[in-house]
Amino acid sequence: MSATKLVPFSKYQGLGNDFILVDNREETEPMLTAEESASLCDRRYGIGGDGVIFALPGSDEMDYSMRIINSDGSEPEMCGNGIRCMARFLADLEGKKKAEYKIHTLAGTIIPMAREDGLVTVDMGPPELNGPKVPSTLPTNDDGVVLKEPIKVDGKDWEVTCVSMGNPHAVVFVPDVDALDLPTIGPQFETHPSFPAKINTEFVQVLNRGHVKMVVWERGCGITQACGTGACALVVASVLAGLADRKCTVTLPGGDLQIEWRESDGKVYMTGPAELAFQGDAVVR
Repeated sequence: MSATKLVPFSKYQGLGNDFILVDNREETEPMLTAEESASLCDRRYGIGGDGVIFALPGSDEMDYSMRIINSDGSEPEMCGNGIRCMARFLADLEGKKKAEYKIHTLAGTIIPMAREDGLVTVDMGPPELNGPKVPSTLPTNDDGVVLKEPIKVDGKDWEVTCVSMGNPHAVVFVPDVDALDLPTIGPQFETHPSFPAKINTEFVQVLNRGHVKMVVWERGCGITQACGTGACALVVASVLAGLADRKCTVTLPGGDLQIEWRESDGKVYMTGPAELAFQGDAVVR
């Protein structure tokens, strides 16, 4: 028989985007491999989740570090709903109702604040709008932005706006998000040759200048109930396209996020819930 080990975990969710949180503060590298992490995410044979998040030790300047493995075993730079869940996880570990953290991610420093009302507000930093840095090979406008650029996917013509929130996003404005065949078109956007690092794709219906609705195909996860970085990216894209204000409610399948792209500092701020679902010990083979 193969060796087994027990790994304590906590399951958190943010608007239905669910993660397995592992207290990894005693080691600088994740205690599980990508393959082991993916197996835990299996919803029939494992715990079930969109990814595994490892809370790692920080440094002199950082309180903690974050690493995340998607359900397919790939490693993204960052995850907006995930960082909210990690902030709440850390606050729970420390017995705090309110706490702010500086967390190192592969996308840079992210600063979430767990609030007493149960919500978490995250300073996501400024968006990256330079097309080649998103990265995308699509043509850019005079400002270097891929803004409502034509692209052909599944034999149809679409327009995409590209934004990076530390991870790459393609935002597509549509008249009705509920009419989309997301399982068909999502994978084709993700692997389109115009996106050398693959892409997260948000399909957005503008309800009014302060309220937008979205569905998402996440790189490495597929359809999820929510995507925090995607909600940030789509508000930036909506402002650039002249379709929305800088402060918006974003309605996702799992619920609402409040997103603000502040003109004063150029940063994007995300506010939403993060809740403990259950805890246990996972058997890893």
